[in-house]
Amino acid sequence: MKRGHAPFSIFKGVYMKGRLKWYRGYHPWLFLIPTLIGLFVFRLWPIFYSFYISFTTWDIMTPPKWIGLENYKELFQDPTFYKILNNTFLFSLIYVVGVMVFGLFLAVLVNSKLRGINFFRTTFFTPVVTSAVAVGLVWSWILAPKYGILNNFLFSVFHINPPIWLEDTKWALFSVAFIRVWKMAGYYMIIYLAGLQDIPRTLYEAASIDGATPWQRFKNITLPLLTPTTFFVFTIAIIDSFRNFAIIYTMTRGGPENATNTIVYSVFLNAFEFYRMGYAGALAYVLLVIVGLITLLNFVLKKYWVKYQY
Repeated sequence: MKRGHAPFSIFKGVYMKGRLKWYRGYHPWLFLIPTLIGLFVFRLWPIFYSFYISFTTWDIMTPPKWIGLENYKELFQDPTFYKILNNTFLFSLIYVVGVMVFGLFLAVLVNSKLRGINFFRTTFFTPVVTSAVAVGLVWSWILAPKYGILNNFLFSVFHINPPIWLEDTKWALFSVAFIRVWKMAGYYMIIYLAGLQDIPRTLYEAASIDGATPWQRFKNITLPLLTPTTFFVFTIAIIDSFRNFAIIYTMTRGGPENATNTIVYSVFLNAFEFYRMGYAGALAYVLLVIVGLITLLNFVLKKYWVKYQY
């Protein structure tokens, strides 16, 4: 046996001319077939079929009936849709800004080698892996108008009458968005932490010798060198901001008066409560176009603010 095959000497006759006897070019595809079937059946086929459904009227019980662009016409002529669209963008704005600011803030806090720092990193990350339903239920109790911890605290300590957070049209969307930020900030903290630890410490040492203050070091070193990380965070935060179903379903069910109803939740309502699958499909593809355009714009503008070299 050749020297290169020595580690496999116990398998006599397995190698023949540098290749396994049983190996064939199609063998890797045999291992990929289960994954490819799952990808097509549970991913690609639903995407294409839902696009077809968006041009039909379908109540699940009867066969789909082709109606062309009627769902899209109804969608853009419905005043409720524009309220839902406004809620979606406002939720997205609060979420994206919130997770980026708090994620970076937490990353800066835990970017040290102090004893026990891993405990705080784990603590800040724990809400990310906690069930959204559990988070929603706990926060619903905290924000309860009469017996909630937050309202009792504000009234007892500051003697003010707090709002009914989840039942007031002025506060409901902000409350739900804040809770979503609280849950996911730890995820973006981990990403920012990786970016912070990739910055050479020698830059901070040189700046300190030159007399730079902590704020000057953060402004002129940390932020510029974090722009690639910030771009990644910004991109995935935008996409994630439109996936806000679980918290809204658990806490407000889109109320009060559609104040927290977003496109994702409206897709669920129309599909599985009103059984308007075609209209729900149209909503879903409008959301797809919105997310795609925003993401594309982000990539186009990347060259103006992302710095890969300092």
